Amino acid sequence: MRSWKVLSVAIVACGLAVVAPLRESAAQTPVKIRLAWVVPVANWASILPEKPDLLHHQGKSYVLEPVRFQGTPPMISAMAINDLEIGNLAYSSFSLAVENAHLSDLRIIADEFQDGVPGNYSDEFFVAKDSPIKTVEDLKGKVLATNAVGSAVDIAMRAMLRKHNLQDKRDVTIIEAAFPNMPAMLAEHKVDLFPGVLPFSVNPAIRGAARTLFSQKEAVGTTQMIVWAARSGFIDKNRAALVDFMEDMLRAERWFLAPANHKAAVAIAAKVSKQPEANFDSWLFTKQDYYRDPDGKPNLGAFQANVDLQKKLGFIKAGFDVKKYADLSIVEDAAKRLK
Repeated sequence: MRSWKVLSVAIVACGLAVVAPLRESAAQTPVKIRLAWVVPVANWASILPEKPDLLHHQGKSYVLEPVRFQGTPPMISAMAINDLEIGNLAYSSFSLAVENAHLSDLRIIADEFQDGVPGNYSDEFFVAKDSPIKTVEDLKGKVLATNAVGSAVDIAMRAMLRKHNLQDKRDVTIIEAAFPNMPAMLAEHKVDLFPGVLPFSVNPAIRGAARTLFSQKEAVGTTQMIVWAARSGFIDKNRAALVDFMEDMLRAERWFLAPANHKAAVAIAAKVSKQPEANFDSWLFTKQDYYRDPDGKPNLGAFQANVDLQKKLGFIKAGFDVKKYADLSIVEDAAKRLK
């Protein structure tokens, strides 16, 4: 009987000896973080891998996998089936994810960029330089371009029209077009106004042929254009790795934003986008660019105002309390490490 007890203890000990390394190995397996992006350079995911020396935790607690999408709606679908960990969503698409896709566990975790912050760039709405259109009221009976109905710039344009008692279909005609095609459509008199967003709006050809009628800031004030969002289940399960990732992200973001690194940042932008450095040198990561919070904190007050405007214009039905869909503890803890 005693020999059996000894044998049993030995078997258990061997079992624990095998299981313990397996558990340790599993605990050390880096968390895969698939981070979405759409526009090269404008979205952090497209340029973060270009500074691996700043990503101290990469390959240790997490593995970053940038994933390109054509737009934000496919991101919503990917997040719904857990094929994407972090989406970079416009406030307009975040609202649709919550209300239409029923992703009630979606959480805002960080800022990507904001429009209309005092001292920084705001999207412009252009008319031809020789156009007789001098005021918003002059748009009555005209054709206006938008990139997509319900997009952030589309909502801003409709808000400005509403301020001046103009409505789509009744007073103006709004058509969809891709941003790169809009200047040619203006030159060919196919449209009378189009929205200009970076980097397209700084194109010298546009500046030579068009003038600004109004800005997005004049239409809606500050806009929390893009946020990073993740589902609460993923956050709860992988919080430590997410704080490590966010620490690396903030370290890289601050490097890109530092004036001393401007030349090197422009070179990276040119490499990633396959465009000349001259296309970025005058504005990228300066006051001529969108505002990017160095602590990664989104403007939840602006986000709430943006969501309320969506509801007012009829793009969403119910609206929601933005603060209930935000978890900023990760980016806040990450920022504390870099103090």
